[in-house]
Amino acid sequence: MLDNGTLIRARLKTPRAAAIAGIAFSVLTITIFWLLRRSIPADPLELGAWLATDSKAVALALNLVPFAGVAFLWFVGVLRDRLGQQEDRFFATVFFGSSLLFLAMLFAVAAFGGAVILVASSAQPNELINSVTFRFARAAAYIFMNVYAIKMAGVFMISTSTIVIYTAVAPRWIALLGYALACILLAGSYYISWSFAVLPIWVFLISIYVLIDNWRQPMERSR
Repeated sequence: MLDNGTLIRARLKTPRAAAIAGIAFSVLTITIFWLLRRSIPADPLELGAWLATDSKAVALALNLVPFAGVAFLWFVGVLRDRLGQQEDRFFATVFFGSSLLFLAMLFAVAAFGGAVILVASSAQPNELINSVTFRFARAAAYIFMNVYAIKMAGVFMISTSTIVIYTAVAPRWIALLGYALACILLAGSYYISWSFAVLPIWVFLISIYVLIDNWRQPMERSR
């Protein structure tokens, strides 16, 4: 007879299609990145002329950030469920902590951007362009994203890749690719403006593998 703990675990079993969350995060993040890159110049010292012309596209991108964040948390949960009893406390702490810090920085960037859009909508955009308020918010968002958030994304990729190598929950080549892409984030984010895109692409690859493997296992057991 099953005890209460076993019954609860059976009811809370992660759905086989849960890896779709990683795919959703990848698609949403790439969309956000594309909307921001086409609307806002890469130069953190730009004057803010986009407030008068492209603020709607930026507002759309910022409104997608919470959905991407929820999908990323679900993706992290899928990986932890896949690890199960193989989860090492040290790497699990770095893995989980870096994912939460990354989300916190991402939400902080969205908050700075949303504040700028809100101020611009309540006043004349021309009054905010090249103002001290705009310059501070723009510089703060740039530093949060390109110094802190991207570095935490790199740490997340390194810790996850290490876990993959030691536990074999995904192919080894995905882990090696994760190391290489993490180096781009840690060392080249200042020089390569599109470097942030490597995280959602890598998450997409892992999610595709996990999704296929989750649906393949029941079929193999039924043979």
